[in-house]
Amino acid sequence: MKNKDASTSTDLPLAKISSAESLLVAAGRDRRPGAPLNRPPVPASNFILGTERAYSRDDGTPTWEALEEIVGLLEGGHTVAFSSGMAGVAAVFDQLRVGAQVVLPDDCYQGVVGLAELGNQKGLWSLRRLAVDDTAGWVRACTDADLIWLESPSNPLLTVADVRTICSATRKPSALLAIDNTFATSLNQRPLDLGADVSFQSATKFIGGHSDLLAGVVTVRRDDLRAALRRSRELNGATPGALESFLAVRGARTMALRLERAQANAMILAERLHAHPRVALVRYPGLSSHPTHSVARDQLKGFGTIISFDVRGEAAAADKVCSRVSLIHHATSLGAVESTIERRAGIPGQEHLPPSLLRLSVGIENVEELWEDLAAALRDE
Repeated sequence: MKNKDASTSTDLPLAKISSAESLLVAAGRDRRPGAPLNRPPVPASNFILGTERAYSRDDGTPTWEALEEIVGLLEGGHTVAFSSGMAGVAAVFDQLRVGAQVVLPDDCYQGVVGLAELGNQKGLWSLRRLAVDDTAGWVRACTDADLIWLESPSNPLLTVADVRTICSATRKPSALLAIDNTFATSLNQRPLDLGADVSFQSATKFIGGHSDLLAGVVTVRRDDLRAALRRSRELNGATPGALESFLAVRGARTMALRLERAQANAMILAERLHAHPRVALVRYPGLSSHPTHSVARDQLKGFGTIISFDVRGEAAAADKVCSRVSLIHHATSLGAVESTIERRAGIPGQEHLPPSLLRLSVGIENVEELWEDLAAALRDE
């Protein structure tokens, strides 16, 4: 990174910190005497000339570099921050040559699908879709694909891919294997350690954690790939804002605590939903009934905070649940302190999903009160 200067935290031997919990709190700070304890937002477009930092779009700011340092240390690589999750995804796709082959999961975030399909329609690349749990199919695809894009656990069906096996498959030298790590977070899964080239997260979700920002982070280990991603960010103007970067850093400080509480809540709620007579199916990797539970148990440090479940009945039954909750918010997105629920098949582009499937993002509220809210919303009339 060309723009490191005297404001960057280099005094603390961060490499000696082994726990993610401590890194989240310690990284990304300016430790010089007299410096502010917390990295402030730097709403500057340009800087006094005389160092390597001249213009923020090209050279970055101390605020978003703090975010990059935190995530990079957590993921075990070098992070490039973007203005949104989709800006980060687009930068990865921007590395493809015309005519490239892209492989995407059958269950995948709709924004990624939309981007991939648009490029396919324009003739920029060809697109194939594979089932998340078709490990043999992914291994075969690695032999000729230029971009292997995995999402694990997947959105919203929560299928866990055998990332370790897929990443160990032989792929051509120029290929990129990218993992969308948003649902797992870098606290539960480190894709680069498993053999991936790229680890992506929407920082809007668990990193920010408070439903108040848009940001994306892409982490790699290769210096040439990091430089290419930074160049894409610069030329496409996909730079993170000062306030958004500040909020993401502040949110990251408590991510371990939030995730621990929300995961514990999610496990309890998943077990209770599984036993509820109004619920036809619960999809949560932590349940032994989940089809990819054994892979999740082997691969993930935690099972996450997202539960997808099918209400008995059709779309109207699921919509009724959404309209009845009060502590839980009927809203989209995930990974924040508050619990949210939505019927995914009601969203354009998601019509292929089961009509009564609800995606629940579990927050940090009292679990008994969350269950009371769900149980009341699921009651028979």
